[in-house]
Amino acid sequence: MELAEAVRRRAIEIGFDLCGITSALTPTTLPQFHDWLDAGHAGEMGYLERRRDAYDHPERVLPSVRSVIMCGVCYDPERSHPVVENETASPVGRIARYARIAGDYHDSVKKMLRELASVLHELQPGCQSRAVVDTAPLLERDAARQAGLGWFGKNTMLINKGRGSYFFLGGVLTSVELSPDEPHKTDHCGTCTRCLEVCPTDALIEPHQLDARRCISYLTIELRERPIPRELRSGMQDWMFGCDLCQEVCPWNRHAPQPAAEKFQTQWSPSHAAEMLMLSEEEFREQYRKTPLSRPGRVGMARNAAIVLGNSGDAQFVPVLEQATWDSSPLVRGAAIWALGELVDAQSSRRLVELRQTETDSGVVEELDAIFASRI
Repeated sequence: MELAEAVRRRAIEIGFDLCGITSALTPTTLPQFHDWLDAGHAGEMGYLERRRDAYDHPERVLPSVRSVIMCGVCYDPERSHPVVENETASPVGRIARYARIAGDYHDSVKKMLRELASVLHELQPGCQSRAVVDTAPLLERDAARQAGLGWFGKNTMLINKGRGSYFFLGGVLTSVELSPDEPHKTDHCGTCTRCLEVCPTDALIEPHQLDARRCISYLTIELRERPIPRELRSGMQDWMFGCDLCQEVCPWNRHAPQPAAEKFQTQWSPSHAAEMLMLSEEEFREQYRKTPLSRPGRVGMARNAAIVLGNSGDAQFVPVLEQATWDSSPLVRGAAIWALGELVDAQSSRRLVELRQTETDSGVVEELDAIFASRI
């Protein structure tokens, strides 16, 4: 059996749903990536700009690389996305599907990739390899398309005809020269624009173009040390972490398969936003330290939860939001103040009136001034 075919078969045996091979090449979308950075669409993800040159070729990740093995593993598509509901049945907190599997997918996928790499070392002693999942300077979707795994959707996701887009990507860079697969050259999106139309913050500024600064996933996960821009808060709807909307409406996800491995099935339900808002640092770490929610951290998630409660239109959350205005983090206090302003008249809240006299953080004062000014 040819070595490349042995690798593909072993990848499926390990648990991957997709596996393809590409030669180590300069990414075809490198010019678009540079244009995207230059336009400022990466927002505050400064690490992308700092290492922009590292994306030029896979050899920047592994100097001896000759081939890149790209693999995909499906996660739970959940046809009906569960939400925590309050007594009036309005949704009060959604978490993106990928984040609710057991543990952090980076760890699970990398373990599988390392097992695949070990096969190469058995068959080609002395070879070099490196397993990468998301964090290395490799344009993974570009490499996956080159390896024949799918095409770029108008929502910028990689889409596979049989698997949709609900899958994790990872790769093994190796010094072994393997027979490559044919690149995927056909776009199967046609005239469909559902993903562009459904985005509540207009983050998809045109087909295949994402302005991350407007994307709910970026706002709730990556923008974790600043307030979410006021003009985008209502567009967050009930999303506390991430967003699945542009994938939910994609026709290619109608028949997305269930993951075979239990570890990639949904393992936990989202917390109520009011509960998330009130968690202490210790409680948050205990519940979420081994999940993707640890990236925005307690403060980021509490900020997001406050905005979700403000978007609920339900005044029953006023007491918990008023309590959150005592939070040690100005980021959380500011979000809670904005949410209160969405639910009640500022002058009718004794707590808001009191805060206007005592708050010293300039950012929080700005939030207070904004809601009082809006009632004049």
